Amino acid sequence: MSTFPNSPKLVKGGIVLIDPNTSAVIRTIALQYNPDTLTRSLQIKALAEGGDRSDVMRLTGPPVETIKLEVEIDATDQLEFPDQNPNASELGIFPQLAALETIVYPANSQIQANNRLASSGTLEIIPMESPLTLFIWSKNRVLPVRLTDFSITEEAFDPALNPIRAKVSLGMRVLSVNDLPFDHKGSALFMSYHQQKEALAGRARSGPLNVLGITRIP
Repeated sequence: MSTFPNSPKLVKGGIVLIDPNTSAVIRTIALQYNPDTLTRSLQIKALAEGGDRSDVMRLTGPPVETIKLEVEIDATDQLEFPDQNPNASELGIFPQLAALETIVYPANSQIQANNRLASSGTLEIIPMESPLTLFIWSKNRVLPVRLTDFSITEEAFDPALNPIRAKVSLGMRVLSVNDLPFDHKGSALFMSYHQQKEALAGRARSGPLNVLGITRIP
């Protein structure tokens, strides 16, 4: 029983892979620990400088949003009870790392299928499509993303050299309607995120001008 039975349930961030056509969930990867920090940057999409002055205030689309975070994975607690956690005692955190790494790998079956097509003389082979990756950070942020940066620092090992503690740095680009067809599942999720952001902005109080030291706009 928890020491504080009335404390709110901790919601974890994570990554979900879905089939973009059926929305079926292929894999859910919950982060073991929520990162202390999450860095986001917005690159504004506007008309290039030097154009018509009447267009200087025009936006060409949603900004390009990128997200960076560092994930910690640790098998120490699991290794204390090897009977209850056979994967940890046998493989350390290899399974958790592999679950993240395979996001950026095409499926082995796809590679072999394309090789068979190439061997049979097929001239044009369609690039392999990966599942749609969603970054979940509370119910207010369900974002279609593409992983752009991925690095792993393994910090501790068991006697068999299985990693038992690691830090994973992830960089992601949010996929918008500029990146996907408008009728794509990812575009629908992005538009929902966009609408939610506008609704949240509407709940932010707008202060009076006098807090800025002025009483009117000149």
